Amino acid sequence: MARRRQKHLFILALAIGLVGLVGVERLLKHFDLPLTPVWPAYYMLKAVWPGDDNQTGVGASMPDTSQDTSQTTGSAAEPARVMFLHHSTGWAVWLGNTSEAAFKVSGKSDVKSWMAVYNKTNNTSHEIEQMSFPTTGEGYPWANYPYDYYNIWVKHAGDAPYRGEPTLEMLTKEYDVIIWKHCFPVASILPDTGKPDVDSDEKRLENYKLQYAALKEKMRSFPDTKFIVWTGAAPTVGQLRTAGPMKALRARQFFDWVKSDWDEPGDNIFVWDFYQLETEGGIYLKTGYASGLRDPHPRPDFAGRVAPLFAQRIVDVINGKGDSASLTGKGG
Repeated sequence: MARRRQKHLFILALAIGLVGLVGVERLLKHFDLPLTPVWPAYYMLKAVWPGDDNQTGVGASMPDTSQDTSQTTGSAAEPARVMFLHHSTGWAVWLGNTSEAAFKVSGKSDVKSWMAVYNKTNNTSHEIEQMSFPTTGEGYPWANYPYDYYNIWVKHAGDAPYRGEPTLEMLTKEYDVIIWKHCFPVASILPDTGKPDVDSDEKRLENYKLQYAALKEKMRSFPDTKFIVWTGAAPTVGQLRTAGPMKALRARQFFDWVKSDWDEPGDNIFVWDFYQLETEGGIYLKTGYASGLRDPHPRPDFAGRVAPLFAQRIVDVINGKGDSASLTGKGG
């Protein structure tokens, strides 16, 4: 009897705790206060809580094709050549609900098919391609973190590839829009040392910010090209060894900084907020959207829901609405 009572008390305490965490979230949001590192348990519970399809969106409607005249670059009538640089997470979104076998046969993916429908509906002729970057074909590591983009595009800029990887001088000659992103290990952020180093490949906020500052200056030197940078991707709650709560909280801090400070209106650089779609305000990829508890690759059903939002964001940027439209691609 005593054991049963203890068990019931434990279940009751857990239930009260869950309700309390939800109440804390509402209070913090009401007073516009951040969900600080005091609440790592809150984020872990939030990651496993069932997702809300209204948060992620189920597909995306065709966007308003009117052009925002406050942005001087780009025109809805001009065909744009788009290059999407990615690794495995980006590949999952590119495919969406399309299987790899179907893609190999048809060459079509959810993103590419969406763009084809958009072109037909709006009498446009935008082209979108994808490429693994870095490719590692000539020895560059399989790493697409802030250091790597800085290393290839800033530190080793020029008209010749660096270790087989194309520089921005090369890519901007071929494409009007260039999209780049990081895979989920970017979230395994260590504490700052107080000695930031732009040439360091250590995953620290102080290094990331210097590398992003250099990348922004570099991208702005190509004013005729538009750039879209993804936030994210997020780790899963099961990756406690590589992305425990403090590391994951630093990742959220970084991507919040990218959106609020680094990204500025009026230039040729824009953000797609993939991190928000994955986490819905938390610090981990929602478990229902992940391939596994320790596998942060998006499930096909989730990828299928956000692929149209990605395509929506691209055409918003092409049409000169990058600073005014939703960062997630919703409501275009």
